[in-house]
Amino acid sequence: MDTLKVGDTVASFSAKDQNGNTISLSDYAGKKLIVFFYPKANTPGCTAEACNLRDNYKELKEQGYELLGVSADSEKKQASFKNKYEFPFPLLADEDHKVINTFGVWGPKKFMGREYDGIHRMTFVLDGNAKVTKVIDKVKTKDHAAQLL
Repeated sequence: MDTLKVGDTVASFSAKDQNGNTISLSDYAGKKLIVFFYPKANTPGCTAEACNLRDNYKELKEQGYELLGVSADSEKKQASFKNKYEFPFPLLADEDHKVINTFGVWGPKKFMGREYDGIHRMTFVLDGNAKVTKVIDKVKTKDHAAQLL
């Protein structure tokens, strides 16, 4: 797994959000951006993480951050997830893994003794020039905003 590190510049990317709109990294030029990757919409850990960010969204915005959630779920699944929990930020449906591979968060995982490839739950903070300023690889799903603030 070749994961981006602090100091790396993120390569330009585009992906569809939950409504089929194209979202590009360039849309966030000049803004601080939090990109959080989660394995699967509507699962307990992913829901806890995204809801924690939603509940602290105002504070994150006051600190100048934009948010972008990413998983390999379909637009339909992302739309259902966003609407069910009223997330104020876009969720990218990265079914072709373009964004996931750009950040290097796809790789071997273990769960209940089973090994498989999947998305690692990680969060990246980017400055206004798409440079990585922080990487969180041990995400506390219920307290993720505090890790960022």
